[in-house]
Amino acid sequence: MKRILASSRYFFVIAVICSFVLSVTLFIQSAILTFQLVVQPIFDADLEMKAAKEFAVGAIEVIDFFLLATVFYIVALGLYSLFIDDDLPMPAWLIIHDFDDVKGSLIGVIVVALGVFFLGHVVVWKGGNDLFFFGTAVALVILALSYFVSLKKKKDVATNTHKPEEQ
Repeated sequence: MKRILASSRYFFVIAVICSFVLSVTLFIQSAILTFQLVVQPIFDADLEMKAAKEFAVGAIEVIDFFLLATVFYIVALGLYSLFIDDDLPMPAWLIIHDFDDVKGSLIGVIVVALGVFFLGHVVVWKGGNDLFFFGTAVALVILALSYFVSLKKKKDVATNTHKPEEQ
């Protein structure tokens, strides 16, 4: 039974491969969208403010897709590192020792993605209270995520379980 359970961790290869494929697909689609976004104004030669705003919104949306691709990539790396092989060379900010490290990396990217998403709404905002309520909702989510991360840091300090890289 022990051998079966120990080997079952390789089922996570499926999640790693799927997350990686999703990440690569989103990166490729985002690169194609970037190319289309940059080439289209050259042929339209439309220098109106409306066209500039549409370009800015398109650029923000493409960045949002790149951030989503990054989230899937971090999930793939995290699951691989946690369940298959923790000796994967990664930058210091992405070293993963436990599931909390995966969550922390994801939360950082999610906060940036929410900021980019909000910026996209600001660019096309036409006035009114809708932006205030939307911005408040985004701010509350970011605040909740920040609080979640701070609880983990406080728990580490209280139990003196800092990782060697953080000391």
